[in-house]
Amino acid sequence: RAVVACFWYGAQTAAASGAIVALLIRNDSLLAFHQNSHFLGHSTLEVICYVIVWALQLLIIQRGMETVRKFQDWAGPAVWIMMLVLSVYLVVKSGTFSFGSEIPRDVLIEKTKDAGVPGEPGSIAALAAVAATWITYFAALYLNFCDFSRYATNEKALRKGNLWGLPINLLAFCLVAGVTTTAAFTVYGEVLLHPEMISAKFDSWFLALLAALTFAIATLGINVVANFVSPAFDFANVFPRQINFKRGGYIAALIALVLYPFAPWETGAAHFVNFIGSTMGPIFGIMMVDYYLIRKSQLNVEALYHENGEFRFQNGWHGNAFIAFVVGALFSSILPTLTTILPDWWGTYGWFFGVAIGGAIYFVLRMGARRNPAFAS
Repeated sequence: RAVVACFWYGAQTAAASGAIVALLIRNDSLLAFHQNSHFLGHSTLEVICYVIVWALQLLIIQRGMETVRKFQDWAGPAVWIMMLVLSVYLVVKSGTFSFGSEIPRDVLIEKTKDAGVPGEPGSIAALAAVAATWITYFAALYLNFCDFSRYATNEKALRKGNLWGLPINLLAFCLVAGVTTTAAFTVYGEVLLHPEMISAKFDSWFLALLAALTFAIATLGINVVANFVSPAFDFANVFPRQINFKRGGYIAALIALVLYPFAPWETGAAHFVNFIGSTMGPIFGIMMVDYYLIRKSQLNVEALYHENGEFRFQNGWHGNAFIAFVVGALFSSILPTLTTILPDWWGTYGWFFGVAIGGAIYFVLRMGARRNPAFAS
């Protein structure tokens, strides 16, 4: 999970810096600099913006979790306000209020051909693929949910936050984004799929600046919460004597910086999301099977603190879990991404196959170990 977070950390940092770049190249001199000067496989302007945004995140991180929480409390509403302003501005300017019917079908298909969504726009197959991609997108966060739930005041508050923060907020945001994209097509004559692409076309420098900064800050808020907290805890848990929470976060940020010249997230957003997210599927399946089917929702908390207790397994390594993970990942992400053995649609639902296959293999191995303790691990 920590390794995956490092990749996402780099991807989100690049997205935030991209909003700044889109604003800066409105200036002719900076546009020429962007087009003619290159470094580490990117334009020099992109590198400079990436490093600046990367450094700004460290300023937030080094002050601890309370600062992270306060920053997120501000960043979330800020992006909503800016999205509503953007949407109202474009709807009024275009005189159009629609969820996509104004965009010609062939234009929409061409613009979204790399989104990893098969089927006709608006069809059941397309909607199912979009839903699967969203679930896969959040797959990594499922694994370190406890890093956030530990700060909840009670279970009721936790459930309320999940309800409003995920399904309701996500659906509402998608509807606003759909209206905004449609209105932008009427105004600018092209399909602009990212808010910063739309804001970069504003005639007003002030509005463009406000929008770019808002989207950049919102992306940073997501990045710090989703891709800093987990590796910070995970690296610290693996090496508790040498690494604390802050050091773990610094390690993740450093890895993201090293990855930037290679930019694996630029290979295609949908493929990147599916590959990284689907790899997490088997782990989720193993965790669910272990907790609900093997342990019947009863965890021996005291044993977690016994060095040679039931969680010792084989010198600290859970062999059965690793076997289940490797086999599950083979079918969830490796084969559908690197080979053509499986059908094209398999990769879209790779996370679900990973959950099912990884969980099933783990269950069989654990049941076999119970019957034959000599093979327990």
